[in-house]
Amino acid sequence: MNPGATRTPRSENEEQLLAQAERLLPSGVRSNTGCAEDALVVASARGAIVTDCSGNDYIDYLLGSGPMILGHAHPAVIEAVTRQLEKGSSYLALNEHAVELAQAVVERVPCAEAVSFYSSGSESVNYALRLARAATGRQKILKFEGAFHGMGDESLHSNQWTTGLGEGRAAAGGTAARPLAVANSAGLPGAVTESVLVAPYNDLAATAELLAEQGREVAAIIVEPMQRTLVPAEGFLAGLRQLADSSGALLIFDEMVTAFRLARGGAQEAYGVVPDLATLGKTVSGGHPLAVLCGAAEIMEYLRPGREPAAGGVMQTSTFSGNPVSCVAALATLAELDRPGVYQRLAASGQRLRAGLDAAFAAAGIEACSSGHDTAFEAWFLPRPPRKHRDTLATNRGRQTEFAQLLLERGVLKGHEKFFVCTAHDDRLLEFTVQAFHDAAGALAAAGE
Repeated sequence: MNPGATRTPRSENEEQLLAQAERLLPSGVRSNTGCAEDALVVASARGAIVTDCSGNDYIDYLLGSGPMILGHAHPAVIEAVTRQLEKGSSYLALNEHAVELAQAVVERVPCAEAVSFYSSGSESVNYALRLARAATGRQKILKFEGAFHGMGDESLHSNQWTTGLGEGRAAAGGTAARPLAVANSAGLPGAVTESVLVAPYNDLAATAELLAEQGREVAAIIVEPMQRTLVPAEGFLAGLRQLADSSGALLIFDEMVTAFRLARGGAQEAYGVVPDLATLGKTVSGGHPLAVLCGAAEIMEYLRPGREPAAGGVMQTSTFSGNPVSCVAALATLAELDRPGVYQRLAASGQRLRAGLDAAFAAAGIEACSSGHDTAFEAWFLPRPPRKHRDTLATNRGRQTEFAQLLLERGVLKGHEKFFVCTAHDDRLLEFTVQAFHDAAGALAAAGE
């Protein structure tokens, strides 16, 4: 493995694969920066290193968009999965590992009294919203501008996406204090758009005003506790808890990113606020298809088979949900995260990277800063960390893209919206990355002169 070596031009094989993918996969060929010339085809990954089909190694801060908190191909996960594959990969019927994993979630996550498993984050969020409507008898959903909650119809409103992968900004409907729901995709029913209310993240007063007007129609307030890499303001999440209680809405934490990453009990533990329901994913999956919906037992009871729709029964099933392979991968991951000092070391690695990133920008004379959690953060070309989605619109997107490209040339792979940190990022790789920050920032400054 040799990250940072002079990047080999794409091999004929990789060029052919990209061309074939462009032809056969109309949903697009993804790249970490959003630029087609940066697209690559991964051949293998181990620890914190990914290797493309042309033989180039990269230090990986994309980490599959977050799930690989132990790094790729972790021995404990491989052993657990290999052992289970010899016993079968999917039964639909209940298996002991699903029960064991449910118990592990209940023990760790403050809101979790009962659990349901799914294969993707989008599924778990969709069921959470359906469950909230069934439990409350209400129809509307309140979300926050710029938040991403997956591919469901309600979720695809006023999120961070537009047409370009690298744009990362929602069309701004309404005003800053009173955003309007803006559909982020064709094909969404107008009636769904009418059922979605949007508030500005970190603005408790604006959220309270919206609920004062329409709160009796709101089934759920759904929030990313840390929205993308926007940190919750002091009292914001606790205020949402109070607003949900006073309006009769359920509070849902979408912890696809934060669960088991920010702390053993996720954002609920880190920020000290307990929702009614939570969706969990990515980190817990060990790189396998798995997401969790959990919450108060009385609410989760609406999912019990045999309950009639007239009595609030929520229909839900999925062929691969709770399959034993994903469950043993998750159990192995959680066991590794329970080892003494793991979260402290993860935080220390992230602090070292963030300090290096901020120092690199300062040394190059570039107005930029980092924002987020020590294990999941982003570089913003802004004078101070953004607090709400519309603050991020002022960032220099061109420079963000160029910075990611310069890092890629130096053997550092990041997501188009954040850096993820894993346990496999050792001192050598961290030191190399910080040097790459300085080199890339210097090159960016020189290009802007």
